[in-house]
Amino acid sequence: MTITRVGPLSVAKVAGLLYVIMGFVFGALFSLLAMAGAFASGNGEAGAMGAIFGVGAIVLMPIFYGCLGFVMTLIMAALFNVAAGIVGGVEIEAR
Repeated sequence: MTITRVGPLSVAKVAGLLYVIMGFVFGALFSLLAMAGAFASGNGEAGAMGAIFGVGAIVLMPIFYGCLGFVMTLIMAALFNVAAGIVGGVEIEAR
């Protein structure tokens, strides 16, 4: 079986969702590290900034990762179609 074409929009939607999930994971880790570092400093203002960065990471990272993953996958899927047309596709073996 040879894959010679993929639907760029369908591939980009799936990849975008996967990147949103990755953004939540990385945002949660970044949030924990930001708040732990801020509270370890013992400074009240640093604690507030750590909380702001922590909440911002949980909200902004999934949005950023999802959008960037969608756009980049859309471009790469379109380029795959061009390359597969030139070289004949990708052979896979399914059992």
